Amino acid sequence: MAMKDDVAGQNLEKLNENLSKVEELSQRFIQALAARTPANPTLNGPSQDLFAKAASSYWSEMFENPGKIYEQQLDYWGKSVRHFLESQQMMLRGDTTGEPSEPDPLAGDKRFANPLWNTHPYFKYIKQQYAMNAKAIENALGDVDDLTPKDKKRLDYFAHQIIDMMAPTNFLGTNPDALERAVETEGESLVKGLENLIADLEANKGEMVVRLADDKAFELGVNIATAPGEVIYRNRMMELIQYAPTREEVHEIPLIIFPPWINKFYIMDLKPENSLIKWITDQGYTLFVVSWVNPDASYADVGLEDYIDEGFLTAIREVKAITGQKQVNTVGYCIAGTTLHLTLALLAKRGDKSVKSATFFTALTDFSEQGEFTPFLQDDFIDGIEDEVAAQGVLRSFIMSRTMSFLRSRDLIYQPAVRSYMMGEAPPAFDLLYWNGDGANLPGRMTVQYLRQLCQSNDFVTDGYKILGETLHIRDVKVPLMAITCETDHIAAWKDCYRGFQQTGAKDRSFILSESGHIAGIVNPPTKKKYGHYTNDDLSGTAEAWIAGAQDHEGSWWPRWEAWLRNRSGKMVAAPTPGDSDHPPLAPAPGTYVRKKASL
Repeated sequence: MAMKDDVAGQNLEKLNENLSKVEELSQRFIQALAARTPANPTLNGPSQDLFAKAASSYWSEMFENPGKIYEQQLDYWGKSVRHFLESQQMMLRGDTTGEPSEPDPLAGDKRFANPLWNTHPYFKYIKQQYAMNAKAIENALGDVDDLTPKDKKRLDYFAHQIIDMMAPTNFLGTNPDALERAVETEGESLVKGLENLIADLEANKGEMVVRLADDKAFELGVNIATAPGEVIYRNRMMELIQYAPTREEVHEIPLIIFPPWINKFYIMDLKPENSLIKWITDQGYTLFVVSWVNPDASYADVGLEDYIDEGFLTAIREVKAITGQKQVNTVGYCIAGTTLHLTLALLAKRGDKSVKSATFFTALTDFSEQGEFTPFLQDDFIDGIEDEVAAQGVLRSFIMSRTMSFLRSRDLIYQPAVRSYMMGEAPPAFDLLYWNGDGANLPGRMTVQYLRQLCQSNDFVTDGYKILGETLHIRDVKVPLMAITCETDHIAAWKDCYRGFQQTGAKDRSFILSESGHIAGIVNPPTKKKYGHYTNDDLSGTAEAWIAGAQDHEGSWWPRWEAWLRNRSGKMVAAPTPGDSDHPPLAPAPGTYVRKKASL
């Protein structure tokens, strides 16, 4: 008995010792918060007009149909009281197996995988009441009728953000996993969690941006972004990388990839076994990839015209000069795919035939349907972004990252925060998540142009987008085209990509739908044999008609695309080394621009 008392005393002493470290960390915590330069508060939520309209609609419904509202409220109250009584009776009986009066709507939810959620009376009560509260909010949303479809969608989005935020798993006192870990580790997990939180705050100038990956586990050019090549051209907008050939002969017409400047290009070169860049060179192509600058406040006045002129057009000109070819093949990924459409329309207006073909990875052009971004593409948010970029010169990376993460808040915000800050776990050494956290700022002028003229006004597919002295329309895009889209893409929904692609003026068009999402559907090497794809040559109907008539193929779309590209890439010639006398190597791949971290 005395030995047990000694052990218990030692455990309590260790627990108190760990908890006392919290006081030591508090000063660092305060200092980290003091360095914070917060984003414009308008970007933290919708304008109050939305909630005022929702409240007005709810009260209007209450006056017009009070019986329905009272019925819902009484049902919620009744279920809550009955649930409370059932839980008390279970506790008095010592019964942990009793079934609730209502089916469990959270069955299978991985947040509630701990058995204690179903066996411990306290946690069982909290879980079931949370489910009832969430259902009551959803029912209330259903009664808000006289809002526009956009406002209804926004209200639904923000209401579900509140539901997810208030999950009991997000709070230490109601998270059995975190409490068990604290007891098992004698409080050490809480200390480590606080250290993780403070480290994240310090790394992000007071902003709480949860690290998703161990940023010390990767080094560019060493164990990530390792495909050999050279930077052979540089201006203020981009570095142009020519990758080293891996075959003695290559197709004579070179290929240029324009990645999005919202993120870094090395998503296509995480490691050799899933590197699209390496795979393309292995197929016998002279490959060039643009690495965009990570802009600071000095780029405030840089617009889409600068990306087109000093990025796309300059890269095409320099690649033609290096290879001695009159034409190039091109790829545009995400926002760079949107801008490649603009560039192709501009070249058509100018009678310039430098581009032989274009491929688009998850590229939107028709923004008439805004999908999951509807909450963020209304005037109140974009007004806030205009104020933010006016003050900062750029749209800081963490704002864009935060917006993207909230579209998948359970997986990209709350669960990583619980693991890091409550459980005290170190973030994993995962290359994809490391890349995801290595974001880029966006120039102020470009950001507003994109949001106002392309996303909101939808100029490119309606009246035409005026830029660089021309009015550009999607029907001006007439070179041979291929679009690659992704079935579960929540950033560039495939049906929206399809609708824009249909409006191009090209006669030679191919459309592929890959399984999976915005990243995994594109970075899908054939060796993995993981995700399949769909094809259908008939692009005359709706997206629903296209997929209904599509043929399902096993495996990656990469070989199918390469066969299409091969027919547009000319004869085989001796493989060149990167650069020439006018374009001497400036730095080994992945270059210098890619190493610059985003400012906060």
